[in-house]
Amino acid sequence: MTTALLTDRYELTMIDAAIRSGTHDRECVFEMFTRRLPTGRRYGIVAGTGRLLDLIADFRFTDAELQWLRDEAIVTSATLDWLADYRFAGSIQGYQEGEVFFPNSPILVVQGGFAEAVILETLILSVFNYDSSVASAAARMVGAADGRPLAEMGSRRATEWGAVAAARAAYIAGFGATSNLEAGRRWGIPTMGTAAHAFTLLHDTEEAAFRAQVDALGPSTTLLVDTYDVTAAVALAVEVAGTELGAVRIDSGDLPEQVAAVRRQLDDLGATNTRITVTNDLDEFTIAALRAAPVDSYGVGTSVVTGSGHPAAGMVYKLVARRDDDGEWIPVAKKSAAKATTGGRKHPVRDLAGGVATSETIHVGSDPQPAEGARALLVPLVVGGVADSRYTGAAGTALAREHRAAAVAELPKSARRLGRGEPAIPTVYA
Repeated sequence: MTTALLTDRYELTMIDAAIRSGTHDRECVFEMFTRRLPTGRRYGIVAGTGRLLDLIADFRFTDAELQWLRDEAIVTSATLDWLADYRFAGSIQGYQEGEVFFPNSPILVVQGGFAEAVILETLILSVFNYDSSVASAAARMVGAADGRPLAEMGSRRATEWGAVAAARAAYIAGFGATSNLEAGRRWGIPTMGTAAHAFTLLHDTEEAAFRAQVDALGPSTTLLVDTYDVTAAVALAVEVAGTELGAVRIDSGDLPEQVAAVRRQLDDLGATNTRITVTNDLDEFTIAALRAAPVDSYGVGTSVVTGSGHPAAGMVYKLVARRDDDGEWIPVAKKSAAKATTGGRKHPVRDLAGGVATSETIHVGSDPQPAEGARALLVPLVVGGVADSRYTGAAGTALAREHRAAAVAELPKSARRLGRGEPAIPTVYA
């Protein structure tokens, strides 16, 4: 399936005009970055790279797309001919997926002819704005959980394909599983899920529902205990499954009080190894509030797939440099109020002291050798139009998850605070 029309009309009208003026092949550098983090956020997590590389590979104008553009008179015949042969042949560098980012971090750098690079703008922003928003929110939840596992279960609060992307982004950020089966098949993410309230209501009694589930899945299953009366259901769950019952799930009520009461009841019944999972409209703040409660795991839905109140990461895609007729690079930048940009190609370096990040230094124009203890942040993603396969598929997703853990571990302790504050480290220009 082609991804060529997952774009905005003005991408094509710009190309059409540039072809007319003979500037469409002028070599350019575009950078993607965010001007600011959402209020209170100390850092963001890059997510979407592996998905984008696959989408670019499928960015082709077939006869069907070309005919529609012709019928709608969107571009001229010369541009249709150019689109028919479109293959991205430039280069893309970027922060490795799973990396932490800060305001003005040049997360993605695209170099190529103006037309071949600008046509990818909407696709790039669509992917990174959503995926990075989910991953950034999920990382805060992982920090609040303080080592206890989380499962993503928000498919019913997102679009059908957005749900798959969200599951992947949350996994990269440290969630341990998803309820979404397509995400499991496509990206190798562990899947989980047992039963909803409807299963209990289907049966004549709660006991009949529990017995049916245990018969099908074994005593290690998780039984949902808040359809009717929690105390009665916990006692019934242990009676049906035995003291080796895997877990009980609580999806309502005053969670700190409810969880403490259920833990006492389970222990009194001899089910000391039975875990407690909670799934009641959780976000990073409610998870943090449950830190002292005997919760064993969390299931998060709406909040994670909507970026916990920030469904887009604020990414923009801007032209920062172009070659002139003599082959020299010319920095270019917007000067408009509140949206001014810094011209010139950027080379970001993460500065560290004793393994802890202290600043993000953006070198403009030059590409310096990082000082001892620092690390350059851009990695080659696409060279000559060919994507690095290490960053795609299930293996790329696992690699991004590993990199996220290492990158977050470099941050100062202040990065884990949930309250209002500045980014964890400053961004400076050199």
